[in-house]
Amino acid sequence: MPHALITGASQGFGRALLAELVRRSWTCTVDARDTSALHAATADLPGVRAVPGDVADPGHRAALVNAARDPLDLLVHNASALGPSPLPALANYPLDALRHVYEIDVIAPLALTQLALPALRRASAPSVVMLSSDAAVEPYPGWGGYGSAKAALDQLAAVLGAEHPDLRVYAFDPGDMRTAMHQAAFPGEDISDRPEPATVVPALLRLLDDRPPSGRYRAADLFAATR
Repeated sequence: MPHALITGASQGFGRALLAELVRRSWTCTVDARDTSALHAATADLPGVRAVPGDVADPGHRAALVNAARDPLDLLVHNASALGPSPLPALANYPLDALRHVYEIDVIAPLALTQLALPALRRASAPSVVMLSSDAAVEPYPGWGGYGSAKAALDQLAAVLGAEHPDLRVYAFDPGDMRTAMHQAAFPGEDISDRPEPATVVPALLRLLDDRPPSGRYRAADLFAATR
């Protein structure tokens, strides 16, 4: 059975992806900062090892990779930090908060990938997925902190793909979703028109099944290609 390591799997897109991979008979190692939420999300799922912790913690990253199966077929960097809510303009952005966003959204994914690379390269068809955002490529007011971090993550994915042609490294932009993070970005607003994360998972699964060249892919384009 193939094995995946997924960060931020207690809710939102990470939880939806985990459920679908388990349905496909994958085994998974997962993490999240909230221990109770992580155990609630994984309690009824077979073949799942839950390792609570913060991806910004080097000790947790090491424990997470040690808990994952070797070889490792898939690494998904889903854990992310939005930053302050409401979203501040760059002129007023607290720099300590920006450092935290970069620590979670840029440094931690690279550090975890570095640790996981030996196990990934022992798999027959390994993939690394970085969860991106349209804020990485569009200049939305208020999104300078999160968006610039995701732009940096996109570049990390691009360079990793160029440096490791034996891997598939994808920056995956899921588009807007009805998640707690998206709600925090729009406090007090009704986001019920956004799609549920489970409806976006098939786009990522298509990417993993088809294994196109490493690069940046949007869920909207992957869905359009199936029509």
